[in-house]
Amino acid sequence: MKRNSRLSLALHTLGHMAVDPDKTQTSAQIAGHAGTNPVVVRRVLGKLRDAGLLTAEKGHSGGWRLARQPDAITLADVYLALDESIVAPARAEDAPTCSVEHVLQRKVATILEEVEHNLVERLAATSLSEIQRH
Repeated sequence: MKRNSRLSLALHTLGHMAVDPDKTQTSAQIAGHAGTNPVVVRRVLGKLRDAGLLTAEKGHSGGWRLARQPDAITLADVYLALDESIVAPARAEDAPTCSVEHVLQRKVATILEEVEHNLVERLAATSLSEIQRH
C-alpha cells in the first residue's frame, strides 16, 4: 500500500495504535517502526490531530494517542483528514482548446469524481477495530 506514503503511514500507525488505544507513542517510536523520519511522522499525524483522530501530549512523557476508540475511526476519516485525493483533480491550466478534448476531459472528470466518492464510501465501511480482527 505504498501508492500514497502519507496515507500508508497514517493507516499503518493508527492500525498499531488500535491494538492499545490508551498507550502514548512518541514520533521517534512511530518513525522507527514505520522506517521514516520523526518529522514526517509529526507532519502526517498533525493532520490527524487537527481532524480529531489523535491527541498529542507535549513534554517528557508526551506523544500521540488515539482520540477516539478504534471502532469510532473509519479508514475514510483518515483519508479525508489528510485532505488528499488518490484521483488527481483537473487543473484550470489544463483546459483544452480543442472542443473534443474539452468534452472528453469533462466526461473523464465526472467518472473520476464518482470513483473518488465510491472510494470514500468503501473506506467509511471499515473501522480501525475491524483491521485488528483480521
